[in-house]
Amino acid sequence: MKTKIAITGFASISTLGSEIDSIWKNYTQKKSCIQKKNINHQDVLVASIPIEVADEITRLRNSDNKYKNLDNSVLFAILISRKAVATAKWTKADFFGINIGSSRGATELFEKHHEEFIKTNKVTTLASPTTTLGNLSSWVSHDLQAKGPEVSHSITCSTSLHALLNGIAWLQAGMVDKFLVGGTEAPLTPFTIAQMQALGIYSKNESEFPCQALNLSKKQNTLVIGEGAAVICIENGVKENAIAYIEGIGYATEILEHNVSISTEAECFQKSMLMAIEGINLNEIDAIVMHAPGTIKGDQSEFRAIEIIFGNNIPLLTTNKWKIGHTFGSSGMLSLELAILMLQKNTLIESPFYPNKKPTTPLKKILVNAVGFGGNAVSVVVSI
Repeated sequence: MKTKIAITGFASISTLGSEIDSIWKNYTQKKSCIQKKNINHQDVLVASIPIEVADEITRLRNSDNKYKNLDNSVLFAILISRKAVATAKWTKADFFGINIGSSRGATELFEKHHEEFIKTNKVTTLASPTTTLGNLSSWVSHDLQAKGPEVSHSITCSTSLHALLNGIAWLQAGMVDKFLVGGTEAPLTPFTIAQMQALGIYSKNESEFPCQALNLSKKQNTLVIGEGAAVICIENGVKENAIAYIEGIGYATEILEHNVSISTEAECFQKSMLMAIEGINLNEIDAIVMHAPGTIKGDQSEFRAIEIIFGNNIPLLTTNKWKIGHTFGSSGMLSLELAILMLQKNTLIESPFYPNKKPTTPLKKILVNAVGFGGNAVSVVVSI
C-alpha cells in the first residue's frame, strides 16, 4: 500500500444491536445470539436484529414516503451510514465516494414481487428499481446528499471487504479523498433459507451454540444465517480523528472444483494473507478474525491455510459467526468491526471452541479474513 488508510468512523447493525456500547457488551457475554424463528411455517435457527433495532428501522421507513418501498437491506445501510459519517464528522460539503455491496441484495422484496408475479402475472411499478443491487449506494447517497461516486457490487460473502479494496483503490489513485465502504444483508427469508438447507450446510444443532464456528472437530455443518450491515469511513494517510488504520490488504481467487468449493488448504486465503502481510513481520500479527462459517470444510481449510503461513507461531484465532451467524455480504466488515473493538479494548473475544493461549502482549495488529463462493478471498491488516 502507498500509505496507511485511516478509519475515521464505523457503524453496524446485527443481532448484537446498533450502538457500540451494547455491541461490545454483547460480545463480552459468552453466549450465542442465535435463536429459532418461524420462517415459512418452519422453525429455523437464525440471528435476527433485536426488537429495538427493528423499531429503529421501522421509524426510518416511516420517516420518508420514498423509503416505504425499500428493502430492509437498503434501510440498514442508510441508518448505519448516517451514524458512521457523523462519527467521522463528514458533512454535505465533503466529496466522498460510496461503495456498499450485498451478496443477495433486496432479498425480501425480490421474493415478494416474484410471488406476486407468479400469482397474477404482473408486478408493481417499483419492482425493478427497488430490487436492483445498485439501489443500495444510490439511496445512501440520496439520504446523505453525497456528491461523489456510487458503487454497489456483489462478490458473495466477501463483498464488504471487496468494497473496502475498491475504496482504497480510489483513494490511492487520488480520485477522491474519502470513501464510505461496507456491506448489508437482510437474508432471513424463505427462499434464502431453503437455498442454504439445500446445500446441506445449515445447522440443525440445538445446543447452547447452534453455530460451532472454529470447532475444528465437529462432525456436521453448522452454518446459521444472520442479518446485519456494517460500514466504515476511510481516508488517506494519518488523521487526528483516526479510530484505526488499514496497514495491509490482500486478495486472491482459486480455480473452482465446484460452485461452492474451496480447496483443502484454502489456497486463496494463503495468497490473500501473504499479500496483506507483505512488509509486516509475522510475529506482529497478534490475532486473526477468521471467516470460519461454521461448516466442516470451510473452517478446516482456512485453519490449514493459517498453519501453512504462520507455521508454529499461529496468532490468536477467533471468529464471530458462532455468536452473530453468517451475514453473507456484510460479514467481512462485521469481522473488521470486531477487530477494531478488540484493539480498542485490548481484549480478545474468543470462540467457545478454540482454546487460545492467554495473550501476553497488547493487541496491536489484527488480520481479518473473508471469502465468498468461488474462492474470492480478502485479507486485511488493521492496527491502532
